[in-house]
Amino acid sequence: MKKRFLGTLFLSVATLCMVVTGIASPLAATEAYADTDGSKTVSIAFLHDLHSYLDSYDITTEDGSLTSVGGVARIKTMLDEIRAEDPEALFIDGGDFSMGTLYQTIFSTDAVELRTLGALGMDVTTMGNHEFDYRAEGFYGMFEAALDSGDTLPEFLLCNVDWESMEEKGLTEEQQLYKDCFEDYGVKDYTVLEKNGVKIALFGLFGKDALECAPTCVLEFEDPIEAAAETVAEIKENEDVDMIIAVSHSGTSEVAESEDEELAKAVPDIDLIISGHSHTLLEEPIVHGNTSIVSCECYGKYLGTLTMSETDQGRWEVSEYETKLVDDNTASDEEMLQSLADYMTAVDEKYLSTYGYTANQVIAYNPESFDDIESLRTEHTEHDLGSLMADAYKYAVEKAEGGQGDPVDIAVLPAGTIRGTFLEGDVTVKEVFESFSLGTGADGKPGYPLISVYMSGADIKNMCEVDASISDSMQSARLYLSGISITYNPNRMILNRLEEVNIMNDDGTLTPIEDDKMYRLVADLYTGQMLASVSAKSYGLLGVSPKMADGSDVVDFEDCIIYDGDEELKAWIGIAQFMESFDKDEDGMPVVSTAYHTDQGRKILDDDDSLWAIIKNPNRIAMMLYLLVLTVIFVVALVVVIVVHNVKKRKNKPL
Repeated sequence: MKKRFLGTLFLSVATLCMVVTGIASPLAATEAYADTDGSKTVSIAFLHDLHSYLDSYDITTEDGSLTSVGGVARIKTMLDEIRAEDPEALFIDGGDFSMGTLYQTIFSTDAVELRTLGALGMDVTTMGNHEFDYRAEGFYGMFEAALDSGDTLPEFLLCNVDWESMEEKGLTEEQQLYKDCFEDYGVKDYTVLEKNGVKIALFGLFGKDALECAPTCVLEFEDPIEAAAETVAEIKENEDVDMIIAVSHSGTSEVAESEDEELAKAVPDIDLIISGHSHTLLEEPIVHGNTSIVSCECYGKYLGTLTMSETDQGRWEVSEYETKLVDDNTASDEEMLQSLADYMTAVDEKYLSTYGYTANQVIAYNPESFDDIESLRTEHTEHDLGSLMADAYKYAVEKAEGGQGDPVDIAVLPAGTIRGTFLEGDVTVKEVFESFSLGTGADGKPGYPLISVYMSGADIKNMCEVDASISDSMQSARLYLSGISITYNPNRMILNRLEEVNIMNDDGTLTPIEDDKMYRLVADLYTGQMLASVSAKSYGLLGVSPKMADGSDVVDFEDCIIYDGDEELKAWIGIAQFMESFDKDEDGMPVVSTAYHTDQGRKILDDDDSLWAIIKNPNRIAMMLYLLVLTVIFVVALVVVIVVHNVKKRKNKPL
């Protein structure tokens, strides 16, 4: 890693010495932030995908020990240090600042996250897909609460909402609510800020995948690249700026197909892209032409810092760059800690009291740490954490119904909905909520509820085929299961990798799933809403058709919500109830079963690459492909025969 601000720090100290001796002018202090060769520089610090992780939290290191990372009180200290070196440093947030911890539960009433960004000194932020989880009314409440607080707030930038298209059709009530609060807050396509004599245009951008990950979003968006090109052209025509920065919630990776890399190639006048959404940690910028892309993972674990330096060609390059780990080597800002304590008190009073919990209440003891979140996405196998949470869904629904409903056959959740794991030790309400912290229900209260639908065996196989065939490239769609066992072979043709799907009976036996039989499936509301995307994820070759209990098609998954008394059964509540159901120790504390850390046969890998293993038991899609291949072979063979016959005929023809 390069050391940042070295030249700047040296000049700042020199300038301070001159001020003390009385020989420095105010102009000298400003000019101190130019490189020694006279070129201009801009210091930038950035975050993205904070996801309400305002407190520090523990992670397991490679050697198995625990270490504390993140926390906005530490980040505040780090930013203050940067600001002391360069009072005009630029601070940027790249969206998804909410939805991940208990702080989100007062998003709409207290605007905790946005106000915290203001307290950190963030100049700008943008929209992430999870800000849409609160729906129009919740988002409106957040903006209004932020404005009513009187706190310093960041500018909000977003250039590709397609208001024109929506207004031509007539704004819905929810769309109008977004428009009203955008106008109240002063949301802009772009803004121009001046830092150390450098005029910088910044614009916000919402990506295609981000939109796909926002099932409750009612807004329409222009193509991100087209909107970015139009916005950059508008900036260049109307503003006299030195630098252009895209604050993009689109995503990047080490591969060329990522959205923000395509943006860099398509709109070369952008100097810097702050890339959120994909939670990517880039230890070095990705550079395309004169455009640099940077990203610093998520949850406030890292703070991105960089210096932009002017080149001889009048463009800008990243001359210093670092993703700084936020850990206990940095002291916490005391004023920020007090603000967080006050916010958490409000969480207990305004949200958790409804369910009879408090944030730090211990509900179980966990004798062995579960898998980390990254492994659930990257390792295609059965995972203890996914199995535990799927079992919790099944348990909680049956408990809420008290034996009055149909037995639950299957529970399922994708990796993308699992947001936190359980380490060894006491399990608190706060940690359970963080394990599944997404969304709101039809009741408007934070937390996705559980739903119940009925699906045919054929549809369930299609759903599992998406997991077997596509989840390696779309890791958030990787499924974790209860009540079902699947066997798949990655050597088989895509969309034909599933070999077996069996119901796991209570006595441990397996029963083959029947195509025409209906099975009761429970999931969270988000997963239900995303079932409609199975067809898109399988290129239109697979599909599912969830049904209501009476056999009619599901029109609105909110009609499938499970209630525990008068309250929606939130997914996180189901997990908490399951934790509390484990056998108790001598002190009466439930102890999480260690059985989850052994293979339970829910997802079985068959790595047989023999020809028979690859072609046996083809499904409908494979049969179609095989027939197509055979047809092509037959046609080619027929053409060859005809050609050979004609050649021979010509040779044998008398001269």
